[in-house]
This record gives sequence, C-alpha cells and structure tokens, in this order.
Amino acid sequence: MTGNSRQVTSEQQGCHPDLIDRVARHRKHEFQKPIADFNLHAFQQAEAQLTAHGGPLILDSGCGVGDSTRHLAEHYPDHLVLGLDRSGHRLQRQRPDLPDNALLIRTDLVDFWRLAAAANWQPARHCLFYPNPYPKPSQLSRRFHAHPVFPAMVTLSRQFEARSNWKIYLQELQLSLAVYGIHSLIEAIDSDSPVVSAFERKYRASQQPLWKLITQS
Repeated sequence: MTGNSRQVTSEQQGCHPDLIDRVARHRKHEFQKPIADFNLHAFQQAEAQLTAHGGPLILDSGCGVGDSTRHLAEHYPDHLVLGLDRSGHRLQRQRPDLPDNALLIRTDLVDFWRLAAAANWQPARHCLFYPNPYPKPSQLSRRFHAHPVFPAMVTLSRQFEARSNWKIYLQELQLSLAVYGIHSLIEAIDSDSPVVSAFERKYRASQQPLWKLITQS
C-alpha cells in the first residue's frame, strides 16, 4: 500500500518562542467563552451513557471516522470509549458494527472538555490521535496546548497519549504539560505496531515518520 500524504512543513523549526508565556497566561485566567447548546446536549448524552455503562471511561478526542474508537473499544472491552469529533461528515463515514462499548459523539472538544472537567470526570485514559497541527507560527493559539482550553484538558486524565506526524507539536505539548508538573515521553512509533486510526494508516502508507507522547504518572 502506498500513499501521497504530504509531510507537515513549517517555518517553525523548534518550539514556538511564545509557547510558555501563552500556557502560563491561560493557566492564570479562566476561559470564559459560553458553552454552545449543542455541545451541552452532546455532553448530557455522553453522561447518560457513562452512567448506564457504570465502568471506566476512555476519551478518544478527535476520533475522525471512528477507527481509533473501534481500536480502543476492542482492546479495552470493559471500558466505555467515547469518540469525539466536531465533523458530522467524518462521523457519518464510520464503519459498521461499532463495538457495544463504543459511542461516537459530534461535539466541539473545546466545550466538551470544559464540561467534563467541571463535572470532575476522570477517564482511565485520554487519547488525542493526530490533531490538526496548525503548523504556521501565526497559528500557535489554535494548537490545543496553547489554547485557553488547555487547563481543562490536563485535568481529565493522567494517562494521556497523543500522536502526530509533526514532532514539534508533541515537543510543544510536552513542554506545556511540564508547566503543570506532568512528565511525558516522546518516542517514534514502530512501523510494525498496530495502526490505531485512519490518519495513521494514511501517513504510514506515505512512509512518514510518526511519534507518540505518553504521560508518565
């Protein structure tokens, strides 16, 4: 199998010089953006499902077409796996027969994470596979670790994994987590390891180097 996905290119060749100041500012000032009604409804749906399940939770944030949610649900059959994505188009392309312990929900992560943090959710694991890296230096504030939502995100689980085909994204994420006293390890993804998502399958087919960040509690 071959692919034609282009590697991430950027004028930024290392961690953004404004990153730490941005993280510190967002840690100090609470994010006040109102929660959209449809995101509140999505969270209530998820909360009802979690209550009905009664077991541990895994969040698969930015799940796309749901392949990663399926992968996690199959590997953790006693967990409820919630796949979250804001794209209705991607979610409609989900493959059939999603495991019974998995649910895909259309929602904006920025609102959902804040609602989950306010409800003191403590997922057993939180996965963020191949988020949009927004690689232009001017797009720093659109990366989750430099966004006002980051303080809410870091409260959700100490067992956190992120994957990317742009190593700088994970290096920035690692520095941002360290501000909160959360240590993490970045390592290359072995080409023989199981594919976790549609994006990962595409990037591997294009022979791109891939990395993962895993927190160390």
